Amino acid sequence: MSLDPSYLEYPKRRRGMDHDYYPYSNFFERKPLQWFNAKKLLIWPVISLEYFPMVPSDDPFRAPGHMQTAYPDYRHYTAREYGTRIGIYRLLGAFEKVGAKISVATNSVIAERYPELIADILSGGHEIIAHSTDMNGTIAGGMDEADEKTLIMESLTALEKATGARPRGWLSIARSQSFNTAKLLTEAGVDYMCDWANDELPYTFQTQAGPISNLPLNHELSDRQIINVQQQSVDSYAQQMTDAADWLLGEADKFGGRMLPMHLTPYIMGLPYRISAFEKLIADFADRPDIGFARGDTIIDSWSGQ
Repeated sequence: MSLDPSYLEYPKRRRGMDHDYYPYSNFFERKPLQWFNAKKLLIWPVISLEYFPMVPSDDPFRAPGHMQTAYPDYRHYTAREYGTRIGIYRLLGAFEKVGAKISVATNSVIAERYPELIADILSGGHEIIAHSTDMNGTIAGGMDEADEKTLIMESLTALEKATGARPRGWLSIARSQSFNTAKLLTEAGVDYMCDWANDELPYTFQTQAGPISNLPLNHELSDRQIINVQQQSVDSYAQQMTDAADWLLGEADKFGGRMLPMHLTPYIMGLPYRISAFEKLIADFADRPDIGFARGDTIIDSWSGQ
């Protein structure tokens, strides 16, 4: 069967990328960055603090980690809730021990249901990034633009009410966007998003509403991907993070400052048989004079200033 001729009439089919959001950029030919305190590598920890409703929504898709078995799925529901009751505090404690300030990507329902948890995060000097409303608040192509705008505004408004400050950053569930997301985030006053994982430093993203920064949050090195999806051990996770840091430090000597995202899930990494290895990893990084920890907004401000 032959293809319909209209298949070849894609308006963006040309040399280069199939959009106008940003130009191609060779990672190794950019102006070298200089991080604060002479750090060569900044670790950017991001904890995904999520609320999974008992009944999952499959429109436009079911979020990773959502309920799987017949309703009521108490097994998965309570396993996820472990993250908000126990796991999050173990992770925050690990970073507190080394004096690191981090980003916490938060469903706005978390702020409404557990305000004391939000207060504890803020008291530690950490940053809140908007992470939709709850884990049914997914975004994908074909979503009605008005509905998506409402979802974004509900998340931002609820988090601003709970924290006293409008979040500067946005992380979509599963890093999934529609063709309207970046524009809607820009219109909502968001400074940066974390959904496009095609780089290891921030870059400027152009939309119809103006520019927004993208701070790439690596997927392959997330605890969900390594430990849950690939079924590897926490020791393997720690080794891969160390290998990545070592490689990036080698590049930094020649090409300037580098960044290493550290995407964490409280109900995965916060378990008692994993947290010791994780604390050791954090302590090892903190002991290295050329490595620092930074919140997402700190990285964006340092980068944009250069």
